[in-house]
Amino acid sequence: MEGVLTLFSDFYSALSQVNGFVTPKLAKRFPENFLFGVSSSAYQIEGSWNIDGKGQSTWDYYLHKQPDIVEDGTNADVTTDSYRLFKQDIQMLKHLGVKSYRFSLSWTRILPDGTTNHINPLGIAHYRKCIDLLLENDIMPLVTLYHWDLPIAFGKNGGWLNENTADRFGDYARVAFLAFGDKVKHWITINEPFIHCSFSYGIGLHPPLIKSPGKGFYECGRNLLLGHARAYHIYDEEFRFQGGKVGLVVDAQWPIAATGSEEDTRAVKDYLALYVGQYLDPVLKGGYPQRLLDLVAAASSRQGTESRLHPLSEDQKEYIRGTYDFVGINHYSSLMVYRNESVIGMYDEPSFYDDVGIGTYMDDSWPASSFDNMRDYAPGFYSLLLYLKDTYDNPVVYITENGLPLSSAEGLDDWKKANYIRHYLDALADAKADGSNCQGYFIWSLMDSFEWASGYEYKFGLYQVDFEDPDKKRTARKSALVYKEIIRTGTIDVSYDPNPYQHNGTVY
Repeated sequence: MEGVLTLFSDFYSALSQVNGFVTPKLAKRFPENFLFGVSSSAYQIEGSWNIDGKGQSTWDYYLHKQPDIVEDGTNADVTTDSYRLFKQDIQMLKHLGVKSYRFSLSWTRILPDGTTNHINPLGIAHYRKCIDLLLENDIMPLVTLYHWDLPIAFGKNGGWLNENTADRFGDYARVAFLAFGDKVKHWITINEPFIHCSFSYGIGLHPPLIKSPGKGFYECGRNLLLGHARAYHIYDEEFRFQGGKVGLVVDAQWPIAATGSEEDTRAVKDYLALYVGQYLDPVLKGGYPQRLLDLVAAASSRQGTESRLHPLSEDQKEYIRGTYDFVGINHYSSLMVYRNESVIGMYDEPSFYDDVGIGTYMDDSWPASSFDNMRDYAPGFYSLLLYLKDTYDNPVVYITENGLPLSSAEGLDDWKKANYIRHYLDALADAKADGSNCQGYFIWSLMDSFEWASGYEYKFGLYQVDFEDPDKKRTARKSALVYKEIIRTGTIDVSYDPNPYQHNGTVY
């Protein structure tokens, strides 16, 4: 590890730069069993894209053929080199003191062609070593089965527009449960169906580059739900004796009405039906939200077609309903939403944007990251947690991603991110005090990594990675030290930094 992981020599000296942090006057304490963790995903950190029998994913295939898919023309052939350097990554986790690490398996590292025709023993052995080392260091593995790296054979055959992919996903899940379920007790089936479906099958920005925002987007979501349910039922019927839990991760930003108008209030509800309810309602309630069905049916009718969102059959509703032991939520920021005459004709083709018919923006008073599409507004996070509590009968929730990106120029002195973490954990503590059943919080991400179509410009890591260094040297940012102390004490200081937020709308 020497020469690879650089740590600040005086931890408390670094913390002393934050007024009142080491000896807070007011502090909110988290329960002893609260899971503090960090997250990553296989394609974004592993590298070794063709090593030890790994097959090609859609990302491997398309980024080699069309490098311009990514803004900076890069790919994840090497990225942080974590397939080779996983032991160093686990030392970083140990240094942070996290209780859990969320990471994903590469489908094609385990099943090179995506099917059970060939199971790769080297892929199985690698993940066994990772899991064993995590457990030896008292770090609970939270394993995601699918974080967007679809086997290329399926990508060329329609990907998640083909219902057969849901069946193949179930086969893959069974192999993973067999191989790792004796030690892994927390499983995530699928990460962020909205983002995956909109980017890969809606606007065509991510592989397999299918542009069908008015139909493919919904079909993808439907098949992801079926794939999730299939994996859940396989675990429930064949592997429940292992004593584990299975859940789905949904991305959920919080919408705030831009004005007190009736249309803006309705826009908030419509936003939640599309972005959150489309996936959580079938799993936690059974069936799509009625307002989403009505919105898509009305827009389709205006376009002279039957509804582009096909209702789930009664059998499918029953198959999907109740397929969760917990809910994972990825949350980064909030949005102001509105609906007025300006949104009419905003979109020139059938799409989920047009179906909902709302406009969004971020309030300029919310502290910004290096990028305008990420802002620090923790009261929205509190409102989201209370909404989940009240709407879905207070399920067990893990915040599986939360974080703020830096630019390449910002380096190690990232107090903006450190304060973001403090603000959001402060809001989470308040939500727990008000009844939210949130039991864990995971920062995205452990270290800088490949950020999909944005390449390497977005720096989400608690640890900086020198991508020019052959050893991919990792260096702790100040946010890592702040998070380490929060985990060590189990408390969040609220004496530092008065509430910086203002907004001109309503909060749940």
